[in-house]
Amino acid sequence: MQFTKMHGLGNDFIVVDMFGGECIADPKALAQAICHRHFGVGADGLVLVHPSQNADCRMQIINSDGSEAESCGNALRCVARFMQLKGRVEGTLVRIEAPAGIYDAEIESLASGEQLIKVNMGAPLLAPAVIPALVAGDGPVVDLALSTPHGDFRGVLVNSGVPHVVVFVPDLAAIDFVSAGQAIEKHPLFPQGINADFVEVHSRAYLKVKVWERGAGATLACGTGAAAVAVAAHLTGRSDRRLTVALPGGELCMEWAEESGHVFMTGPAVVAFTGQIYT
Repeated sequence: MQFTKMHGLGNDFIVVDMFGGECIADPKALAQAICHRHFGVGADGLVLVHPSQNADCRMQIINSDGSEAESCGNALRCVARFMQLKGRVEGTLVRIEAPAGIYDAEIESLASGEQLIKVNMGAPLLAPAVIPALVAGDGPVVDLALSTPHGDFRGVLVNSGVPHVVVFVPDLAAIDFVSAGQAIEKHPLFPQGINADFVEVHSRAYLKVKVWERGAGATLACGTGAAAVAVAAHLTGRSDRRLTVALPGGELCMEWAEESGHVFMTGPAVVAFTGQIYT
């Protein structure tokens, strides 16, 4: 079974084409094995690209710990590019089905030969019940107290396809990012766990971010995290609707459109190499 190693700003995936009727007996076990950084290929997740009756393809995302994700912004860009390379779409629009919904991805080819993919991430969900979070009220929740053994934080809750809590800090370098992220991911307020985004605001148009991803840990980039950050920053008056989110792996251009209420993410998707899985 062939695989393609791809990444979006260093957020990397093992992408497997399932259009030929391939059968993977235990996707969870495969994800845990192949995503291992020392004993496998190494990746943040396994992405299976299936046929879909509702879109051009269906994306199944399995994190490196074997858990499944509802959506993933960087994986969406990688799948759009993958479908284009496979010749399964005409033109530049790719429709991708994921557990969180159907996403439209538009591929733009630059003069340099690089491709940028703009994904409509949809409208963010802000009610605590759909995060989900054990917090009263209808939302939005923009100043949630989070007490952890590694510090006390204030968070903004956003479901951008997957649940996120966005924490604004004065200095990213001054916090114990890994320990704080682990504690927040498993905080009792979040019965299904949560992604934690730590944000340092440089200007209304430029935010620096580190993301602790539920099921994957510290990653170089997170598309749904960038979407959540864009929403949270504008909700709290810290940014404009158009901004750049700088992650350890690079930058994403984000826009929370006022008219539609949808969040748009633009960034690259790159093929690293291909290989063969022997089972």
